[in-house]
Amino acid sequence: MKVVNITFKFADGSPDETHPAVEGESVLDVALNNNIKLQHNCGGVCGCSTCHVYIEAGMDDLPEISDKEEDYIDRAIDPRINSRLGCQCVVQGNEDVVVTIPEQDFLGH
Repeated sequence: MKVVNITFKFADGSPDETHPAVEGESVLDVALNNNIKLQHNCGGVCGCSTCHVYIEAGMDDLPEISDKEEDYIDRAIDPRINSRLGCQCVVQGNEDVVVTIPEQDFLGH
Protein backbone atom coordinates (compact mmCIF):
# COMPACT_ATOMS: atom_id res chain seq x y z
CA MET A 1 0.00 0.00 0.00
CA LYS A 2 1.34 3.43 -0.97
CA VAL A 3 1.84 6.15 1.64
CA VAL A 4 2.13 9.90 1.08
CA ASN A 5 2.08 12.90 3.40
CA ILE A 6 -0.73 15.39 3.83
CA THR A 7 0.29 18.77 5.19
CA PHE A 8 -2.52 20.67 6.83
CA LYS A 9 -2.31 24.46 6.93
CA PHE A 10 -4.81 26.44 8.98
CA ALA A 11 -6.40 29.78 8.10
CA ASP A 12 -6.70 30.51 11.83
CA GLY A 13 -2.90 30.66 12.15
CA SER A 14 -2.37 27.33 13.94
CA PRO A 15 0.96 25.64 13.15
CA ASP A 16 1.08 23.37 10.09
CA GLU A 17 0.77 19.63 10.69
CA THR A 18 2.00 16.85 8.41
CA HIS A 19 0.62 13.30 8.67
CA PRO A 20 0.99 10.12 6.62
CA ALA A 21 -1.93 9.06 4.45
CA VAL A 22 -2.42 5.58 3.06
CA GLU A 23 -3.72 5.14 -0.46
CA GLY A 24 -7.54 5.14 -0.28
CA GLU A 25 -7.84 7.42 2.76
CA SER A 26 -9.58 10.76 2.38
CA VAL A 27 -8.27 14.11 3.58
CA LEU A 28 -11.18 14.10 6.05
CA ASP A 29 -10.16 10.65 7.39
CA VAL A 30 -6.56 11.72 7.93
CA ALA A 31 -7.64 14.95 9.63
CA LEU A 32 -10.02 13.20 12.03
CA ASN A 33 -7.55 10.37 12.76
CA ASN A 34 -5.02 13.01 13.86
CA ASN A 35 -7.38 15.13 15.99
CA ILE A 36 -7.58 17.91 13.43
CA LYS A 37 -10.95 19.60 13.65
CA LEU A 38 -12.64 19.56 10.27
CA GLN A 39 -16.40 19.80 10.20
CA HIS A 40 -18.27 16.96 8.56
CA ASN A 41 -21.97 17.41 9.28
CA CYS A 42 -23.10 14.77 6.77
CA GLY A 43 -20.65 12.17 8.07
CA GLY A 44 -18.36 12.38 5.05
CA VAL A 45 -20.75 11.21 2.33
CA CYS A 46 -20.72 14.30 0.06
CA GLY A 47 -24.03 15.51 1.45
CA CYS A 48 -22.99 19.01 2.61
CA SER A 49 -20.17 21.51 2.26
CA THR A 50 -18.81 21.63 5.81
CA CYS A 51 -15.53 19.77 5.10
CA HIS A 52 -14.60 22.36 2.47
CA VAL A 53 -10.82 22.77 2.07
CA TYR A 54 -8.37 24.36 -0.35
CA ILE A 55 -5.91 22.06 -2.12
CA GLU A 56 -2.62 23.95 -2.37
CA ALA A 57 -0.55 21.09 -3.86
CA GLY A 58 -1.14 17.51 -4.94
CA MET A 59 -4.42 18.02 -6.83
CA ASP A 60 -3.22 15.53 -9.47
CA ASP A 61 -3.16 12.80 -6.81
CA LEU A 62 -6.87 13.22 -6.07
CA PRO A 63 -9.88 11.96 -8.02
CA GLU A 64 -11.52 14.37 -10.43
CA ILE A 65 -14.24 16.50 -8.91
CA SER A 66 -17.75 15.14 -9.46
CA ASP A 67 -20.80 17.20 -10.41
CA LYS A 68 -22.29 16.48 -6.98
CA GLU A 69 -19.18 17.70 -5.16
CA GLU A 70 -19.05 20.79 -7.35
CA ASP A 71 -22.67 21.59 -6.44
CA TYR A 72 -21.85 21.44 -2.71
CA ILE A 73 -18.70 23.52 -3.12
CA ASP A 74 -20.85 26.23 -4.70
CA ARG A 75 -22.66 26.40 -1.33
CA ALA A 76 -19.45 26.68 0.72
CA ILE A 77 -18.16 29.94 2.16
CA ASP A 78 -15.57 31.56 -0.12
CA PRO A 79 -15.20 28.82 -2.77
CA ARG A 80 -12.11 29.07 -4.96
CA ILE A 81 -10.72 27.30 -8.00
CA ASN A 82 -8.79 24.93 -5.69
CA SER A 83 -11.77 24.18 -3.41
CA ARG A 84 -12.62 20.57 -2.67
CA LEU A 85 -14.55 18.62 -0.06
CA GLY A 86 -12.22 16.77 2.30
CA CYS A 87 -14.46 13.69 2.22
CA GLN A 88 -14.06 13.41 -1.55
CA CYS A 89 -10.28 13.93 -1.68
CA VAL A 90 -9.21 10.29 -1.62
CA VAL A 91 -5.43 9.90 -1.77
CA GLN A 92 -4.14 7.73 -4.59
CA GLY A 93 -0.69 7.42 -3.06
CA ASN A 94 1.50 9.03 -5.71
CA GLU A 95 2.03 12.60 -4.55
CA ASP A 96 2.10 14.52 -1.26
CA VAL A 97 -0.90 16.80 -0.69
CA VAL A 98 -1.03 20.24 0.93
CA VAL A 99 -4.41 21.37 2.25
CA THR A 100 -5.54 24.64 3.81
CA ILE A 101 -8.45 24.37 6.23
CA PRO A 102 -10.43 27.62 6.15
CA GLU A 103 -11.82 29.27 9.27
CA GLN A 104 -14.67 27.16 10.63
CA ASP A 105 -17.63 27.99 12.83
CA PHE A 106 -18.42 25.17 15.22
CA LEU A 107 -21.88 25.49 16.70
CA GLY A 108 -21.85 25.74 20.45
CA HIS A 109 -18.11 26.59 20.63
